[in-house]
Amino acid sequence: MAKAYEIRHPAYDAVARTLHWLTVLLVAMQFVIGWTMPDVHKDTQPVNLIAWHLGVGATLVAVMAIRVIWRLTHGPTPDELPPLLSVASRITHVLLYAALGLVPLLGWINASSRGWTVRLAGVVSYPALSESGSAFGHAMGDVHGILAWVLLALICLHVVAALFHRFVLKDHVLQRMLPHAGPSRDQRRER
Repeated sequence: MAKAYEIRHPAYDAVARTLHWLTVLLVAMQFVIGWTMPDVHKDTQPVNLIAWHLGVGATLVAVMAIRVIWRLTHGPTPDELPPLLSVASRITHVLLYAALGLVPLLGWINASSRGWTVRLAGVVSYPALSESGSAFGHAMGDVHGILAWVLLALICLHVVAALFHRFVLKDHVLQRMLPHAGPSRDQRRER
C-alpha cells in the first residue's frame, strides 16, 4: 500500500514545500497587517504598519517570482486524481497563483502612484510601476483591496479542499505538502 501511495501521490520537493509555507506565512502576515493598519488617505505616509505592509508585500513579490520560476522549470508534481478533481485542482491553483501575483502587484502600483518606494528587505528598491499622482495607480489600490478578498476566498477553498482530501477521501494529497512528506518524485528517481 505504501508503494502505491508513493507512485500515485509523490511528495513535492523540499524547495516547493518551503516556498509554499513561506508564502502562507507572508500572506497571513499581510492579512493581519492589512486589517490592523490605518486607512490610507491622500496624505498618508508609509510608516509603521503601512511600511511593514509594503515590505512584506515586496518579499511576497520576490517569493512568488521564485515560485513561478520553480514551477515552470520543475513542473507540477503529478497525481492521479479523478478527472473532475484534477480539473478543479488545476483551476484553483491557477487562480491562486494569479491572485498571489496580482494582489501584491496592484499594491505596488498603488504605492508607486502615492510616491512611495517599495523596497525588498528595506534595501533593494523596486522600480515605480506608475507615476506619482496617477489616477490609474490610485484606482489599482481599490482593486488591490477587492482582490485581497478574492484571494482570501481562494485560500479558504484551497484549505477546505486539502481537508476534504484528508478526512473525506482519506488520500495522502495533503501530506505531500507537509514539511516531513515522503520522498519527492526526483528523489525516488535517484534511487
